[in-house]
Amino acid sequence: MDLRSGAAFWPIKNGLLAVYPPLTNDERADVAVVGSGITGALVAHRLASAGANVVVLDRRDVASGSTAATTGLLQYETDTSLVELAAAIGEPQGVRSYRLGLEAIDDIEALVADLGDRCGFDRRSSLYLASSRRDARDLADEHAMRSKHGFDVAWLSSASLNERYGIDAHAAILSGGDAAIDAFRFTHRLLEAAGRMGARVYDRTAVDRVDAGPDGVSIETDRGACVRARRIVWATGYEAVEDTNKRVGKMYSTWALVSEPLADLGPWHDRELIWETARPYLYARVTDDGRAILGGEDEPFSTRHDNPKRLLRKTARLVALFRRLFPSIELEVAYSWAGAFSTTRDGLPYIGTTPEHPHAWLALGYGGNGITFSMIAANLIRDAWMGRPNPDTALFRFDR
Repeated sequence: MDLRSGAAFWPIKNGLLAVYPPLTNDERADVAVVGSGITGALVAHRLASAGANVVVLDRRDVASGSTAATTGLLQYETDTSLVELAAAIGEPQGVRSYRLGLEAIDDIEALVADLGDRCGFDRRSSLYLASSRRDARDLADEHAMRSKHGFDVAWLSSASLNERYGIDAHAAILSGGDAAIDAFRFTHRLLEAAGRMGARVYDRTAVDRVDAGPDGVSIETDRGACVRARRIVWATGYEAVEDTNKRVGKMYSTWALVSEPLADLGPWHDRELIWETARPYLYARVTDDGRAILGGEDEPFSTRHDNPKRLLRKTARLVALFRRLFPSIELEVAYSWAGAFSTTRDGLPYIGTTPEHPHAWLALGYGGNGITFSMIAANLIRDAWMGRPNPDTALFRFDR
């Protein structure tokens, strides 16, 4: 599967941060992590920090799949509102999943501090815009529920939005606690740190076959080398393991762009993360070097995100939507790209075990909150490895 196309910004901005070898000799490990994107890197780092002997495998170059295409928004809010999530899985469980998102962002902030590289991390507020009058009523219910449970939220009327930002929308929730990051750089720094703790990373090495035995797994690769491990973690994101019986989620294509540095942010001077209630929705943020990143225009998955002409049309559409939002900000497109992602029925990922994968943990189906969910997955898998019970595991189990 081609997870992205076009000219993704992060590999261009960062350049070649590290080079990893393919696996040419047999390896032994406590845990083999399949996937070297942000999920695999966080899992490997957490496990190595807990004392596990870790090997990481990826059929591509490190961080060159979905991680290279992410726009790097870190939000505790999921694409499923708290009101909807509470109705689907229960209010305490829905609230806990939102709190886990906040905790994940705190964990990421602590990690970048330990890594000695901010990786573009910056705490931001989020501005969630009501796209219609009906959405404004629903958003008011959402604001009430989040307020009830102590989340840092403020209600902005249409008049307040216009006065403060010059934005023409029906209402909005302003939320504290979110952030932004350069996930490509963060992934490389995590793997470097994991390497200093003994983890070995091999890219350009595909997994051809996994055989489960009584005490672990034997992993055959396309280069003829084998990894024997006590456990395996599938951190393959949107490329779900093919023989997982449960459908992980629906696949979508999405489009994104980054601008040249903006001379004047105008009313966007506080650099809020912006998204809206419309589906598909526009989302936007500002990079640490003052560029706007826009994304959206999602469509049910197909090969359309591989089409250069469609990329041009979608890029023009994103620019038009942004100019409608902030007509006073001059925006010039620098790079644009497209990618694939999946969503689940309730907007939460699947993290845990399945009967058809003995000795395996899977972390799949991340939707629009891939990085925060990746952090949650890394924490849950570390606890499972250490034999430490974690009640939050039930929120993300495959049989929910």
